Amino acid sequence: LARLNEVVLGKDAQLRLAVAGLLARGHLLIEDIPGVGKTTLAHALARVLGLGFQRIQFTSDLLPADVIGVSVFDRASGTFQFHRGPVFSQLVLADEVNRATPKAQSALLEAMEERQVTVDGVAHPLPEPFFVVATQNPSHQVGTFPLPESQLDRFLLRIELGYPAPSLERSLLKGRDRRDLLVDLAAALDSDSLVTLQHQVPLVYASDALLDYVQAVTRYTRECGAFQAGLSPRAAIGVLRAAQAWALLEGHSGVLPEDVQAVLGPVIGHRLKPRDSADRRSATEIARAVIEAVPIP
Repeated sequence: LARLNEVVLGKDAQLRLAVAGLLARGHLLIEDIPGVGKTTLAHALARVLGLGFQRIQFTSDLLPADVIGVSVFDRASGTFQFHRGPVFSQLVLADEVNRATPKAQSALLEAMEERQVTVDGVAHPLPEPFFVVATQNPSHQVGTFPLPESQLDRFLLRIELGYPAPSLERSLLKGRDRRDLLVDLAAALDSDSLVTLQHQVPLVYASDALLDYVQAVTRYTRECGAFQAGLSPRAAIGVLRAAQAWALLEGHSGVLPEDVQAVLGPVIGHRLKPRDSADRRSATEIARAVIEAVPIP
């Protein structure tokens, strides 16, 4: 986290959420306007965690084969040989993912859920660990295709970076280029150490009362009538895993309700659509309303 803060200034909460999401074996969606450091954050995560990295620039003419790979006929052997695409990497940056068509976006569905891709009936496992970090421009900007709900649900967390504080923006103006800093950024972990930490996350103690709280939150979203659909069981598991990872980062011996509340907005904000089309609340405001409505056991 300290090394990430050297590159992405003044975004400690977002960096903690990003690391917690990766520790929970989840995928990360970063949504914001161009130029606030979304791609830089993805590069920095790969370097600090010692992961293999591939970047895919999503554009309107991107095809699924450009992501997954393609089978090419080998005349010498008389068989088709599969040539792997850029998705076969430990950390894949899907840059501006909502600028590609839904057909191209769907190339990531199986990879994100099953951690494998199937080509010509043959399943090809992806590296371990495997993460997708996707950046997305706001939907009101020109040339964007909205991500379908099934694609959004594959992302454990969605975060926003926002503008830097004036003093930090001055540091950006006077300091070195962020790309130069990335080159010099040393790894704090390797992939084996990261996998070991991931295995520790489900072992962080969650009491029955804490599970009651998570279930109360999900039940409220289903029964309150404010949303088109409530949280799914997969979303409930995501809330728990993200809270366990947050508790691990914070050094807690078990998951506290405050750990659940810390991750709730980024986990549920992109999964809940208000029933009232005039409801323009942000993910943070929705999470705050849920937290205020559901008492802690």
